[in-house]
Amino acid sequence: MPDRFVRIALGVTLGLLIAFVAQPYILAFLYSADAPRSVTARGDLSAAEKTTVDLFARAAPSVVHVFAQAAAQGRALMEPDDEFGQGEQQQQGSGTQTGTGFVWDAAGHVVTNNHVVEAATKGGGSISVRLASGEVVGARVVGTAPSYDLAVLQLGRVAKMPPPLAVGTSADLKVGQSAFAIGNPFGLDHTLTTGVISALQRRLPTQEGRELSGVIQTDAAINPGNSGGPLLDSAGRLIGVNTAIFSPSGASAGIGFAVPVDVVNRVVPDLIKNGRVRNPGIGIIAGQEATAARLGIDGVVVLRVLPGSPAAQAGLRGVDPRSGTIGDVIVGANGRPVHRLSDLTAVVEEAGLDRPVTLLVERDGRVRTVRLNTVDVAQTRL
Repeated sequence: MPDRFVRIALGVTLGLLIAFVAQPYILAFLYSADAPRSVTARGDLSAAEKTTVDLFARAAPSVVHVFAQAAAQGRALMEPDDEFGQGEQQQQGSGTQTGTGFVWDAAGHVVTNNHVVEAATKGGGSISVRLASGEVVGARVVGTAPSYDLAVLQLGRVAKMPPPLAVGTSADLKVGQSAFAIGNPFGLDHTLTTGVISALQRRLPTQEGRELSGVIQTDAAINPGNSGGPLLDSAGRLIGVNTAIFSPSGASAGIGFAVPVDVVNRVVPDLIKNGRVRNPGIGIIAGQEATAARLGIDGVVVLRVLPGSPAAQAGLRGVDPRSGTIGDVIVGANGRPVHRLSDLTAVVEEAGLDRPVTLLVERDGRVRTVRLNTVDVAQTRL
């Protein structure tokens, strides 16, 4: 009896072992999908998905790929394409920078970042643009505004002009609302990334010693090659121009910055009409902020007053060049405190050209009110 039980147990165990080993082969024989599988119906896209799809379909044709060649060299044609390269960073040996732009109007003006085309404009190079259709056309620089990191290009003859982007406003943006970026990161055409507006009223250093205020911060992925591309709201309207990222690695870390569209909508028409932006100012040269801070001064030190400027006519006084005695310190403007140059710049730019500005000016421990009008002082710091 015991021997029979052992034999039965061994047989069952052996059978289970054989079944275990053979199971994959049996399943493969019985259930292998050796023909195309039928498609499972998914139903309609969600409302949010439809909104995003429609937004991209409307906006993408207006977004272009910008190529700025610092020095036209035939050997650049022998180098591999930057399909997965460095975006607007300069490609080794070729002298080419690439970025993004978008069509501004029916005349073929394209807005992009100044730093995307800067090397070509300074070095007598060439600029070309690839449209969403794949057509490549030449372009020339109409005007640049380094203080705002903006540039306007004029497209050459095209088979069919892309439509301009719809323009929104940055005045009523809210932290947390959806944001969409379209660009060419690392040379990959027409990439859509999504996120939210992470913060408002950021400050961003630009060229010529200026600091741009009111900058939009977003976590929509922005990488090298996105520069100059549009930041859109959920209605597909332009709300900013992507210009910079904060990233220790050089890739997206979820902190991107965009020039607000209200600034763009003021600067771009000036660039189209005049080739430069008319910067409203009062005619002062400001002292170094770090030096003022070391001296315990809270405000903008007037280093020098330009002759004939509104500041000169209002009696503002700069630092005495012989004794080094500090003259006036601007501590307020249009009812807002002024702690640094960007505070004063923001108030003056909001006021616009030929508009009144009321300053609070401190001299010898006493504060007085000074009223003056802004003028175009594009060649000065204010």
